[in-house]
Amino acid sequence: MSAWQLNWQDWWELFSHFMQLSLMAIGGAITTTPEIHRYLVTEHGWLTDAQFNSAIAIAQAAPGPNVLFIALMGWNVGLVSAGWLGALAAMAGSFFGILLPSSVLTLGITRWMAANHKRLGVQAFKAGLVPVTLALLVSTAYVLTTANAKSTDWPFWLLSAATAMIVWRTKLHLLWLLGVGALVGALLV
Repeated sequence: MSAWQLNWQDWWELFSHFMQLSLMAIGGAITTTPEIHRYLVTEHGWLTDAQFNSAIAIAQAAPGPNVLFIALMGWNVGLVSAGWLGALAAMAGSFFGILLPSSVLTLGITRWMAANHKRLGVQAFKAGLVPVTLALLVSTAYVLTTANAKSTDWPFWLLSAATAMIVWRTKLHLLWLLGVGALVGALLV
């Protein structure tokens, strides 16, 4: 067992925090990564930077929706604090906490927006979400890039910046860039 245990209040806070984040997940659950990192790693210390990054990497590599990283983080928190039963409970709680509120809200708003798509306010709202989503994705990239950063990691920073520019300015498929990144990472580590 670990040095710390989650109590019922911690379990509820974990679930309710993910429910709140669900409403902020503009652009997908991945955009909530900076706040999840702050909550799980910095504030509570329930995960290390390595566990946090590994959960995201495994979920992104696995087939299926990218929201799987939420379940993996919940699994890690529960497993360390309360064993297998805790892992299942934390995984389910965090996963459903992030899915339920945004799914219900999205269903309602999508139906309303489809019925009112010609209104200027609806068009302005949709246009205004673009910079919000972009900012959330940039903050996610920053957290993932700096989580284990050292001053000697400049090649990785350079690779990240080059990849972002290539994705932005060319039509090169992202899988080629991921392959190059994996190769460079294997050679430099």
